[in-house]
Amino acid sequence: MLRIRLSRMGKKNKAQFRVTVADARRSPTGKFIEILGHYNPHTKEKVFKNDRIEYWISKGAKPSATIHNFLVDSGIIKGDKVKSWSPKKKEQRVEEKKATENKEKEIEKKDEKVVEAEKKEETPVKTEDKDVDKKEV
Repeated sequence: MLRIRLSRMGKKNKAQFRVTVADARRSPTGKFIEILGHYNPHTKEKVFKNDRIEYWISKGAKPSATIHNFLVDSGIIKGDKVKSWSPKKKEQRVEEKKATENKEKEIEKKDEKVVEAEKKEETPVKTEDKDVDKKEV
């Protein structure tokens, strides 16, 4: 299956990307079939070869999520944008941990309210101690 995707080029901390069409099983920086444009994230410059992109899509090449969103922005593809990333697993675990901690705090607050309500209901009734004669046997 063919993929239209970004291939990183440029120096360290000065990334530039080529838009290439390549086999999906190959490395993104590996061998490609054709260069279809480029993207500079520092200047936000995007250059695409519209006719070649349309040709490869007609041949069955699927764009990556990021490229799909770029093509929708430029008007080459009609449709909605797609989610191009998802949170990392570690972040998900942190979010889940925070959610469970918040639930535990809510439960503790509810328990405290219940205890306070019970204390109010159980107002101690003061009874005078009566002297009771104890009989020794």
